[in-house]
This record gives sequence, structure tokens and C-alpha cells, in this order.
Amino acid sequence: MMSFEQGDMSEFEKTGHAQEDGDSSEDMQALRQELDAAKAKAQEYLDGWQRGQADFTNYKKRLELDKLDAIRYANADMMLKILPVLDDFERAAEHVPPQMASDPWVGGVNGIARKLENVLEVLGLSRIKAQDEVFDPSVHEAVSSVPGPDGMVVGELGKGYMLNERVLRPAKVMVGNGEDNK
Repeated sequence: MMSFEQGDMSEFEKTGHAQEDGDSSEDMQALRQELDAAKAKAQEYLDGWQRGQADFTNYKKRLELDKLDAIRYANADMMLKILPVLDDFERAAEHVPPQMASDPWVGGVNGIARKLENVLEVLGLSRIKAQDEVFDPSVHEAVSSVPGPDGMVVGELGKGYMLNERVLRPAKVMVGNGEDNK
């Protein structure tokens, strides 16, 4: 073991604390600045990480909503292709000659049309009310302007449908222009 003479001890060892001179004070100041800079950088990294986490959480929520929408509206194309068939059934029912109205065959065809309409309703399809409603361009497509109450739907040329809360096919309508029918 080494032994030290009294004269070999440093000032720190003799007094128990560092010698305080100008260099020490400058070193402390520099260390404090480094510490403050490191804290600021750490806070910047924490803020960035938190923003990244929030963005990722929002992304996951958007993805889930998009997935639910895709499921809810997956049948839209198929329904758009079936609607003309339903329209044809309805036109045929409107033009049944009176002498055939009680024929069981006509009743069967009308039953098929109702069954098709019920299946589409179960899948989320609903009719857009148009006749005698205020014209709404978000659900009605104006085909012509005719004498009648201003801005009111006075005739329906084609039925409109919604799938859940979205317009699948707007109703084709005639809109009153405010002129009298006289």
C-alpha cells in the first residue's frame, strides 16, 4: 500500500471540497447549460413520441371506421344493379289491365316484387320520400321545372334510395317554379 505524506494530499482531500476558483465556476455554468440543453432535447423527443402515439391511435380509429363503412356499403354496387329490376316490377304492377288485377299469377308476381324489396330493406335500403317534399339537392335530382309551389317536388319520375345513411340513387323529380297551373 502506498502511504502519503501530509504534503502529498490535494486541497480536496484536506478540506473535503473542491477548490473554488474561476475555472470551477465556469465549469459548473457549462455543465448547467449542457444539462438544460439535454433536458430540452429530451422534452422534444418526448413531445414527438407523444404526437406519434396520438397519430397512430387516430390512424387505427380511422382504419376501423373505414373497415365498418366498407362492410356497411359492400352491397351498394349489387343493389344499384338490382334496383332497375325492382323498378320494372313496379312499372309492370302499375300497368296491369283491370280484368287481370285479381289473377293469382299477377298476385304472385307482385309478391315476388315485395319479397325483393323486403330483402333489400333488410340489407339497409330505404326509399327517399320525394312527392310533396321541399326540394333537397342532396337527395333529389331535378329533371324539370313545372308550374307549382316554388321549390316543392310536384312529381316523381324515378324513385330514389338510400343505403343506410348514404344516397345510393337520388330521386328524379319535377320541381315547382312558383307559377300557377292556370
